Amino acid sequence: MLIFVVLIALGAFYGRSLGGFFEAPPMSYSQFRAQVDAGNVEKVELAGARVSGHFTKAVAVEEGEEPVEEFVTYLPSTGDDALLPALRASDVRIETKPPQDSGAGWGLLLMMTLPLLVVFGLGWVLYRGMQGQGRQLFSVGKSTAKRIEAEHDLKTRFTDLAGTSGAKESLEEVVDFLKKPERFTKLGAEPPRGILLVGPPGTGKTLLARAVAGEANVPFYSTSGSAFVEMFVGVGASRVRDLFADAKANAPCIVFIDELDSVGRRRGAGVGGGHDEREQTLNQLLAEMDGFEVHQGVIVLAATNRADVLDPALLRPGRFDRRVSVDPPTRSSRKAILEIHSRGKPIADDVDFERIAAGTPGFSGADLKNLVNEAAVTAARADAEQVTAAHLSTARDRILLGRVREGMALSDDELKVIAHHEAGHAIVAAVLPNTDPVDKVTIVPRGRAMGVTQQLPESDRYITDVNYLADRLAVMLGGRAGEIVAFDKATTGAADDFKQATRLARRMVAELGLTDALGKMAFGDDDQEVFLGQEIGHRRPYSETTAALVDDEVHKLLDIAYERAMTVIRNNEESFRALARRLVKDEEVDGATVLEIVGEGVRPRLVS
Repeated sequence: MLIFVVLIALGAFYGRSLGGFFEAPPMSYSQFRAQVDAGNVEKVELAGARVSGHFTKAVAVEEGEEPVEEFVTYLPSTGDDALLPALRASDVRIETKPPQDSGAGWGLLLMMTLPLLVVFGLGWVLYRGMQGQGRQLFSVGKSTAKRIEAEHDLKTRFTDLAGTSGAKESLEEVVDFLKKPERFTKLGAEPPRGILLVGPPGTGKTLLARAVAGEANVPFYSTSGSAFVEMFVGVGASRVRDLFADAKANAPCIVFIDELDSVGRRRGAGVGGGHDEREQTLNQLLAEMDGFEVHQGVIVLAATNRADVLDPALLRPGRFDRRVSVDPPTRSSRKAILEIHSRGKPIADDVDFERIAAGTPGFSGADLKNLVNEAAVTAARADAEQVTAAHLSTARDRILLGRVREGMALSDDELKVIAHHEAGHAIVAAVLPNTDPVDKVTIVPRGRAMGVTQQLPESDRYITDVNYLADRLAVMLGGRAGEIVAFDKATTGAADDFKQATRLARRMVAELGLTDALGKMAFGDDDQEVFLGQEIGHRRPYSETTAALVDDEVHKLLDIAYERAMTVIRNNEESFRALARRLVKDEEVDGATVLEIVGEGVRPRLVS
């Protein structure tokens, strides 16, 4: 940039000289003397050998060219003593100037040096660029981990977390060691070198690691497993060495590796072996973790949701000594998480976090945070002053069911089919004794579904019995049963119901041992290989005869469930048709209305 500025300044400074350089070519001296003798010269300026001036009438310097009024010529080397008398005789005005370098000389000099300046400038720019690339080339093996200082950036504490009480208890010892290592070392206790946080996505593994660093008030190195994997073999291993060298120099500290499975997968797996760069990186990570000195105060926290694919050498004691399970929050924990994420937001008095927690089974901490944020966005769109229960309900439906599909025009016949399909699900769910309560039935298209019957459990379930699963199968097939009872014909609307029901029935038969025909054996394949090479050589652990028996038992379970759904709908046909008419009219019916339509004799249950 500096070179180009200098060039512009030089161009401006010598502009006038360049004008002199680019003037018209001089005329011959004999032609000039002929015009003097003809009395056609008005003014002459003498500057050494250079003669310039104006004609009285325009003259063409060369034949065929445009006539010009100004001229330039040069005296012969022998001089011309008769020039001045001739000028005086023609009454020409004469001006003289001392001899000096003409503007053309400066212009010629600049034109000669300008290409050199341009070449020099381009070379300088390229040199600087190559220097930058060289620095990047030599720094490619440097760690890309982000260092977060405890005093300024680590504000997360255990009090900011909810729903992870078990994991927090397991990590409190880490905090105690980092704060008071002598408390453990005096008794000969060795600190854990590595702690593996295992849990589904969104359960707060990264947040837990930040809270540990914040509580311990130590530096926190944060990186991802994928940051070590590069195209060139050896780069990842170099970054691992650099990361741990920096960590040891700033001990006590915490090194956090997110998504450990991206670099810690089992070695030598798959067709033709593994990935050389990843395996070299993993080897270096194993060496670094096993090479710690006892009192260095460097603790590695790693997070993954795929612990089953990690290399066994990585999980052995001495590297990752502990495995902390970070599970989805329970109902009480979901309430606490909702309250944490609602801080600072104008929440209306009608919001009942207990009811919302009951209506969000299976939600992770990230899901609950997203729920509160979606509710705030919904309230902002409506120009509301507070976030109400209706906004939270709308946000939950959007997360669970998807956005409403605008502009979909369904015919009356299609609406009736969908209404009777969903009414079939709802009636079976309301009548059978072991099902979750109906929370909402809608025929408004959302996401990929044309209608939804939403059930919410009264409490979190950790163990389910065969009666609950059998009733659940009947509810799944209640949509097809409703279509047959109402129209005596099947539609394509039950395709997804069949997939879910078949999957559940196969689990009941092959994995859960809930049928007498196959005995108390599991025929599922829980140890499925995730690598292509191992999957090719994998054999099914049961015979074709057993496979056929499994298929027969699945078929029987589905037939029984379908017949139960048909029986319930036929025995409650009046309520079934009334609910379908109500859906066609209102498009959405809540659980209380479903129970009211079904009438006496059913469980008066609602989500509490």
